[in-house]
Amino acid sequence: MPILMIALLFSLMSFPCSAAEMAVGKFSAEDLSGWTDKPFKGKTTYELVKNDGKSVLKAHSFKSASGLIKKLSVDCKKFPVLRWSWKIDHTLKKEDIKTKKGDDFAARVYVVFPRTFFWRMRAINYVWAAKMPKNSFAPSPYTSNSIIVAVESGDEKVGTWVSEERNIYEDYKKMFGEEPPQLGGVAIMTDTDNTQDEATAYYGDIFLQGP
Repeated sequence: MPILMIALLFSLMSFPCSAAEMAVGKFSAEDLSGWTDKPFKGKTTYELVKNDGKSVLKAHSFKSASGLIKKLSVDCKKFPVLRWSWKIDHTLKKEDIKTKKGDDFAARVYVVFPRTFFWRMRAINYVWAAKMPKNSFAPSPYTSNSIIVAVESGDEKVGTWVSEERNIYEDYKKMFGEEPPQLGGVAIMTDTDNTQDEATAYYGDIFLQGP
């Protein structure tokens, strides 16, 4: 998926944030303010639904790819921890991180770091993978400026809510070998355009947290 297209959107506008814990996505409050739909090929549908007694964001993709984007301007030294929860109905068996044809995932959460020049933008792409070992990472087949991290892997937890926590400040330093610039935004995507598959995912609230 062309992550640089997502990154370009973040470079066009930013919103300052200043709180000890920052709510990026408050889906439990049925709030989608600030999130922008960006289609790439076809359209993944995103809608607020009730699931297990709470309001969450449902994504359904059928041979399609589009994302929801929330622009921010955040010093990730001050807010290094990203927290979210998600649930999927199944992983994508045709996943192949080595090829563009296999670059699909049932659930993704991106963090994007814009830079002065568009082609120098960086992104970390946290995914629920089918085949990548859990906690492994690899460059996107589209660009080495985007690193894919398998936060979950396989079908063992399919159908259950899973809570995640990543230190995006430390992840960036480890994966790119430098201090991160300002965090420019967060994106969600469920995509199946390359594998010609179908997937449903659910996303809970997303937060940035101080150390």
